[in-house]
Amino acid sequence: MRKLALSDEILLSVEKPARYIGGEINMVKKNPAEVDVRFCMCFPDVYEIGMSHLGIQILYDMFNKREDVYCERVYSPWVDLDAIMRKENIPLFALESQEPVKEFDFLGITLQYEMCYTNILQILELSQIPLYAAERTMEDPFVIGGGPCSYNPEPIADFFDLFYIGEGETVYFDLIDIYKEWKTSGEDRNSFLKRAASIPGIYVPCLYEVSYNEDGTLAEFRPIVPEAPERVVKQVESELSDTFYPSKPLVPYIKVTQERVVLEIQRGCIRGCRFCQAGMLYRPIRPRNLEFLKNYAKEMLASTGYDEITLSSLSSSDYKELPELVYWLIDEYRDKGVNISLPSLRIDAFALDVMSKVQDVRKSSLTFAPEAGSQRMRNVINKGLTEEMILQGAMDAFAGGWNRVKLYFMLGLPGETDEDIEGIAVLSDKIAREYYTLPKDKRQGKVNIVSSTSIFVPKPFTPFQWSPMNTKEEARKKRFFLLDKIKGQLNAKSIKYNCHDADVSELEGVLARGDRRLSSVILQAYRNGCIYDAWSEHFHYEHWEKAMSDHGLTMEFYNGRQRAEDELFPWDFIDIGVTKEFMYREYERSLRGEVTPNCRENCSGCGAAKFGCGVCLEER
Repeated sequence: MRKLALSDEILLSVEKPARYIGGEINMVKKNPAEVDVRFCMCFPDVYEIGMSHLGIQILYDMFNKREDVYCERVYSPWVDLDAIMRKENIPLFALESQEPVKEFDFLGITLQYEMCYTNILQILELSQIPLYAAERTMEDPFVIGGGPCSYNPEPIADFFDLFYIGEGETVYFDLIDIYKEWKTSGEDRNSFLKRAASIPGIYVPCLYEVSYNEDGTLAEFRPIVPEAPERVVKQVESELSDTFYPSKPLVPYIKVTQERVVLEIQRGCIRGCRFCQAGMLYRPIRPRNLEFLKNYAKEMLASTGYDEITLSSLSSSDYKELPELVYWLIDEYRDKGVNISLPSLRIDAFALDVMSKVQDVRKSSLTFAPEAGSQRMRNVINKGLTEEMILQGAMDAFAGGWNRVKLYFMLGLPGETDEDIEGIAVLSDKIAREYYTLPKDKRQGKVNIVSSTSIFVPKPFTPFQWSPMNTKEEARKKRFFLLDKIKGQLNAKSIKYNCHDADVSELEGVLARGDRRLSSVILQAYRNGCIYDAWSEHFHYEHWEKAMSDHGLTMEFYNGRQRAEDELFPWDFIDIGVTKEFMYREYERSLRGEVTPNCRENCSGCGAAKFGCGVCLEER
């Protein structure tokens, strides 16, 4: 029987004590004393969000398939337990063994969004691990980062020993094997880091040197030891139907963000939306085999007891065998009450037959992402959707029995005009009007349109990485302008408008395209009480503003300026396959409003073919 790290008294005094006790369905149990390597996997946010993340489920299953490795988990303690642990000097612990994280060999932190950066420091401090990598000793775990934000690791580079650039199924075992050799060698900590740097895809920040120009831009970024490569190449899993995937994913005892089986049908995207970082990072698109998906769907539903399955992908409609998979799922589970969720479907690719069959199980709202209100702006961002496609897709949905539609747009896109913004209101109204063209006996009550806007944040490794970002003041003006235009529409009462916080977006923009100088800013903000920055009730913009000012930095420098074509970016040393030259060509095409065909229509020479897999090998 495991001894819990927290007393009953503490557990009964905090919100949702099940966040901290482990013991979930399908949790892996090993004897820590009988393994060679202990790896603690961390999601630096609250348990309910971290437990919904597929990437950790995959790596958890993958690591624990090795007899010599025990992979456990840790999440950010909520603010109530955080205060108790600091007061009582209780070290942060892993859920499986309930043992302190500081006793592990590795602490692996997944970096899914920039607003979790202060939570990383919370994890380290509560674990009693020195915050700066340079201050760690042989007694401390190696802290390794991975995930989307690791593609610009520089703002948090000083806090990490290593970063894993790429997909986890590829070289993690190489890193484990090198660690086992080093562990018995008697060599110092730095020797392991040099060994690790020789593995493709592993970035060791302390083995590189950075210098800046007088204007604050990056002057040079170079390795300082021969073991460190000049460019770190992203690692790609080429055979997704012959790799690790959890047949028995973890199932929590409390309600989490996504209570369902997640079936990743493919990885990557062919579309080339110019704002989308994931679409560039995960090229080329690689589908999973239909039989692979069927087998895992059966096993995961049986091992979890869930009554919903999500087909996960950046663009589900581009999975060629989607109809076959959906029909099979419906036929297999029609009488078992299993709901099938199809996110990321493109309106222009919607099949009414598939939609009507999915809704036989359970009706829900339908989500579309036009991203921009006007055709001009959709061409600028290379969305590849016409208004006709959008309206036809909505009409197909209404005819199929839906009456609730969620629409996602962005404000602050490069070159945006008032007319483009007004187009969001006009398009929302046009979709509502389509519903009322149905005969009354075919309608399911009143139509409900929920239009949401987020503030556009230029991200590394996208064609818009050269673009300035709107200030929070500009963003607020645009939100009020749009709200006024929505109120003026014929179907205004049927349209609900939601918007994202401009303060948070501004900071996200700074951290997204930041450099190493921001590490001291992040630390100061954390020291002043910033954690859970993604949670509006815990976000303190004024602390960040002061920290930037105290270190002689400005939001304007990172967000407000147009970057030169030849500027050296903090992330340029990472090779994702897609070339900087291609992305600048795309940026120029955006300025002219030119649309680039998707990968299956015509190869645009982005560079991802170097990986020799996926769509790049398909015959057109």
